[in-house]
Amino acid sequence: QVQLVESGGGLVQPGGSLRLSCAASGSIFSFNAIGWYRQAPEKQRELVAAISRAGKTNYADSVQGRFTVSRDNAKNIVYLQMNSLKPEDTAVYYCIPADWSLRPAGSWGQGTQVTVSS
Repeated sequence: QVQLVESGGGLVQPGGSLRLSCAASGSIFSFNAIGWYRQAPEKQRELVAAISRAGKTNYADSVQGRFTVSRDNAKNIVYLQMNSLKPEDTAVYYCIPADWSLRPAGSWGQGTQVTVSS
């Protein structure tokens, strides 16, 4: 079983940027897709962005144009570049394997906290 570990969260001011990393213990091509999810306190966990085995990307409307998901195939790392961050982006961010319909298909980790505040 390939494991995914997310990192890179922190505190950033509105308008700032962060890059999250999702490191896989094996090939990222063992998954149909890898998704980035986030969950704010007392809110539903939501899909933020995803990248398929073929490299197709999907984004939530709320982050379209601000976030970019990419991958380093040699290092087996999936990235989430977050620009123009807003306070409403504050959440715990998770990366997880996803199936063809972008439904979670693995185990949830601890996530990495992103806090956007002035």
